[in-house]
Amino acid sequence: MAKLAPSELAQVLSKLPKQDFTTDVLVGFETSDDAGVFKLTDEIALVQTVDFFTPVADEPEIYGRVAAINSLNDVYAMGGTPLTALSIVCYPQKGDWEVLGEILRGGQVALNAENVVVIGGHSVDDQEIKFGYCVTGIVDPTRVIRNSTAKEGDVLILTKPIGTGVISTGIKFGRASETAMKAAQKNMTISAREASKAMQKIGVNACTDITGFGLLGHAFEMANGSNVQLIIEADKIELLPDVLDLIEQKMLTRGDKNNRVYVGETVNLSDNITREMQSALFDPQTAGGLLISIEAEKAEAYLKEIKDAKIIGRVECAKDCLITVE
Repeated sequence: MAKLAPSELAQVLSKLPKQDFTTDVLVGFETSDDAGVFKLTDEIALVQTVDFFTPVADEPEIYGRVAAINSLNDVYAMGGTPLTALSIVCYPQKGDWEVLGEILRGGQVALNAENVVVIGGHSVDDQEIKFGYCVTGIVDPTRVIRNSTAKEGDVLILTKPIGTGVISTGIKFGRASETAMKAAQKNMTISAREASKAMQKIGVNACTDITGFGLLGHAFEMANGSNVQLIIEADKIELLPDVLDLIEQKMLTRGDKNNRVYVGETVNLSDNITREMQSALFDPQTAGGLLISIEAEKAEAYLKEIKDAKIIGRVECAKDCLITVE
């Protein structure tokens, strides 16, 4: 939960020189998509992503698993197939090496279960533990699923409940119940592989992985890139156990404030949306679900494939604000 503030990061990225020496970049960082895509041939493109973060679980093995799933999901969100991974390790030189071994083992087991092989990595001496992966996959260049191609008339599907950031904070302060903790850990260790397969089978217009910028931060990027307005129905969004109670106890991450600044005045929150629910919508997620924009007539078929997925809204023509939460 240690992402840089997205608004400041966006300003830095916007000042970088243009990379116009190749036409093979199909997806770069301009639309804040989940992964980069680079065309190799007419049939194959590389999908590449990197993600690492501080511990989100007390058990080292679970932390490693979550880090692996979180990294893989960016590739799955693009409609890709992950193949290889490089580990990123920040760990204290005088730390417990058995703990590090469990972190690495958890991550490798999770990756291997998805037919992804760890082929190396890099480590540095750091007093604050951080762990994650750089993942490379492949995708058909003509079937890349982007976050910037939602269409008016689509419905919005979310494949997982939200609230992992709040619960992780609650765990750190000893406020989260065992029920909430177990639910969050289960949520964070469910791969997006099946949700991605269903997208590719049925066909969708757009997709994004809900992670550090929260549901509304990533929805903002989809709406902005697609030049549409997203209507999100708050009562259709499934929350993990005790999330609103923990928010009431101020178990919030720094991302809550950063993500609000990021979307600015582009979100219209109806009067019936409580302060607690607002924070849930801005809560940074780890290994969160996929937010999918799909033609209305295809939605039922998708929901039959992915049982936990829920319709949470719709896509309308562009208006004054990018997102309305009602």
